[in-house]
Amino acid sequence: MAELDIGKHCQIESCNLKDFLPFVCDSCHGVFCLDHRSRESHSCSEEPVKKDIQSVGGTKSYPCSFEDCKGKELLPVICPQCEKHFCLVHRHQDDHKCEKLEVQKPRMAATKELVQKIVESKDRSKSKGRRGAKNSATAAKVALMKLKLHAAGDKGLPQTERTYFQVYLPKGSKDSSQPMFFCSKWSVGKIVDYAASLASLKNNNNVLTAKKLRLCHPQTGDAFRMDDTLLSLLAHPETPLYNGGNVVLEYLDNDCTALEDVSDYVTQT
Repeated sequence: MAELDIGKHCQIESCNLKDFLPFVCDSCHGVFCLDHRSRESHSCSEEPVKKDIQSVGGTKSYPCSFEDCKGKELLPVICPQCEKHFCLVHRHQDDHKCEKLEVQKPRMAATKELVQKIVESKDRSKSKGRRGAKNSATAAKVALMKLKLHAAGDKGLPQTERTYFQVYLPKGSKDSSQPMFFCSKWSVGKIVDYAASLASLKNNNNVLTAKKLRLCHPQTGDAFRMDDTLLSLLAHPETPLYNGGNVVLEYLDNDCTALEDVSDYVTQT
């Protein structure tokens, strides 16, 4: 029966001891026995390999690669761009002045600035719109008390269904405006007909080719549809009418949907 050849001989000539569990030197990679395993005992000629990983108190640590930084981390924190170790303070590219940090191009910076200006402009427009709506609502509340004293309308309407407006009349009318009240349940078409009768205005809305008497928004100048209800206009989410506010009556061509300049009729608040 053949003998098993287990182990290796120590490379020290004066020893040559066969060790079943030989040791391999990390520096010179030689094979040695237990007595000659240290670098000093076998007079190792190679310099020990330096490692980035340091040991502190028996625990491995990873030193920061940033200049003059003494920070260390127990776990590796590697920059995905330059692939170097850093502490938590210097882990971002900007913080450790990464050599592979991309510099923003001037054109990109200019585009970003332009986008920011557009966003700010829209924010200011929205804010201005909200302020305008708030001012209109406040002015309407103040004017409502006066309108209730002088407004003309159907006296048989319950107070809860009355909505008051200062109605600005078409250009060339005897009066520039008149205070009136209407039923909140009426359609715009009925309001136009009733206002025309109160102000003694010519009303040819039933004539196909004639200019139509239209009710318009006091701020946007848009003409309301005849089938819109007053309740829906009072509850409009963006440009509502207000009880005590203003409306404009004017003759418009059949294909016209808004006044050319609403400021000709009523001063904006």
